[in-house]
Amino acid sequence: MVSTNLDFQDTTDFDNAERGFVAALDPPVIRAADGRVVWDGGAYGFLEDDCPDTANPSLWRQGRLCNKQGLFEVTDGIYQVRNVDLSNMTLVEGREGVIVIDPLISAETAAAALALYRSHRGDRPVTGMIYTHSHADHFGGAGGVVPQDHPPIPILAPTGFLEHAVSENVYAGNAMTRRAIFMYGTGLDKSPDGQIGCGLGMTTSTGTITLVPPTVDITRTGQVEEIDGVRIVFQLTPGTEAPAEMNFLFPDRRALCMAENATHNMHNVLTLRGALVRDSRVWAHYLDEAIALFADKADVAFASHHWPTWGAENWTSWLAVQRDMYSYLHDQTLRLTNRGLTGPEIAEELSLPPALDRAWANRGYYGSLSHNVKAIYQRYMGWFDGNPAHLWEHPPTETAQRYVADYGGVDAVIAKAREYTARGDLRFAATLLNHAVFAAPADERARQALAEVYDRLGYGAENGTWRNFFLVGARELRHGPTPVDLQTTAPQMMAALSVEMIIDSLAVRIDGPRAAETGFVMDWKLPDENRVVRMTLSNGALTQRTGTPEAPLRGTANLTMTLTKQQLLGILTSADTEGVDFDGDRSVLEKLTGLLDTPDPRFPIVTP
Repeated sequence: MVSTNLDFQDTTDFDNAERGFVAALDPPVIRAADGRVVWDGGAYGFLEDDCPDTANPSLWRQGRLCNKQGLFEVTDGIYQVRNVDLSNMTLVEGREGVIVIDPLISAETAAAALALYRSHRGDRPVTGMIYTHSHADHFGGAGGVVPQDHPPIPILAPTGFLEHAVSENVYAGNAMTRRAIFMYGTGLDKSPDGQIGCGLGMTTSTGTITLVPPTVDITRTGQVEEIDGVRIVFQLTPGTEAPAEMNFLFPDRRALCMAENATHNMHNVLTLRGALVRDSRVWAHYLDEAIALFADKADVAFASHHWPTWGAENWTSWLAVQRDMYSYLHDQTLRLTNRGLTGPEIAEELSLPPALDRAWANRGYYGSLSHNVKAIYQRYMGWFDGNPAHLWEHPPTETAQRYVADYGGVDAVIAKAREYTARGDLRFAATLLNHAVFAAPADERARQALAEVYDRLGYGAENGTWRNFFLVGARELRHGPTPVDLQTTAPQMMAALSVEMIIDSLAVRIDGPRAAETGFVMDWKLPDENRVVRMTLSNGALTQRTGTPEAPLRGTANLTMTLTKQQLLGILTSADTEGVDFDGDRSVLEKLTGLLDTPDPRFPIVTP
């Protein structure tokens, strides 16, 4: 459904999205070294046509805005490359070179964006880099900007950046990547009846994810740093759109970077691919603080997605309307929670006040009111709604089998679902057909019927990620799981982890039931770091502690390996033990690697 409050005659966003245009990437196709296409911006040309019946007009409008591509001037000495990946790369010219903010997802797209900038602004060296926050689309292309042989430069990030980048992209990376296929519409055709964007941008690139660790932590609001003659004043915003995030002002350019804390859509309180639940209360607080800190100091505000907003009155109004939105969602969800409503009930009852609802920047293209309200409820109340009937329910397949049996079999369920479909109740039709598929996954009629309902739900969705979830669900019912191109645990990503993070990434792969009856103690001696890291496998759990010359470890290990972190990665990725010194029972290493579970990158979602 499209809100009747929306003013489709308002062209302000289109004017801003085109302002400062310098040049487009031509052709808009980026390839990996092996020739594989990792970005195809030309695939969305159909968005210039009128909106068809297979798309929500509001989402179609957002797709047209996000599809504006190329190099843009934001203000004197500040440029953005937009729509060569999901996020924006911002480039700030310094005394000797250029500072890169948020180097996209992939090394290939980042290198192409930097090359586009240099082709019009000169071959300036990269003299600094800034990560606004800990999501992969804001650091994954670092290797394309700062290759391994690049001279050292300052790399700034909010405190806690590396920890959260790892926890979100490595520990649960396989499951998040699988669900991201649905969220971003991977495998769907770019077409009026397929993928038309995701609200925050068009889609994700599928190149090489890298991570160059930061060298300077931003630890407090008001911290001032200077890179290549450019002064930057920081506002730390933890717990907002990411656990580690920051806004910052360029006082001499009167330009404010809002990271991903303010975009031209309602954002996610809990992203559908999975993440920590964000705090919409502190999100609103930090938006208000940004207004208070910078309202008289900036003439333009830009972000890591979408287009800038010029004029202090305009950008402060933009931040204020987003502040009020997140605050309203938070406070009203808790008000209704305290009246006894559950998350799904609140999501059905709550709507934004008209002034917030009709603001284009508040539309639910990426986040949605429905799933954000449920996320706020989850943050405070957890998964359980207090109803004992929901405390110990059967899992989906067993529940489905009982529903279908009580309905009189799969045929009866399909017939009843078609009645609800004919009445326009696609939501309950999907519920019934999902039961049919989970009770009888080989039944082609049930799969096709559910796929048709998912198509219709997707075509009507204003939210880009909902559309993609429905349409990928339909595709997988018809053709099976979609292959995964994007790998968040690539070697370049793993190389940036600390040894402790590497052990944590192993711990979440230990097959606990198989490991429960065995145990060992293994020491990794790291001369280059002047310490020893001890792993203990006990009762199926892999734990760790660190010893130093000042605080040595007590007891002995079954195996001690003396090695560098690079050699450690070689052992774990390719079983390469060259140059590693072993002292003790070498079979302990084989025992460890033999107990590691291998994640399934194509696990089923829409079928059991």
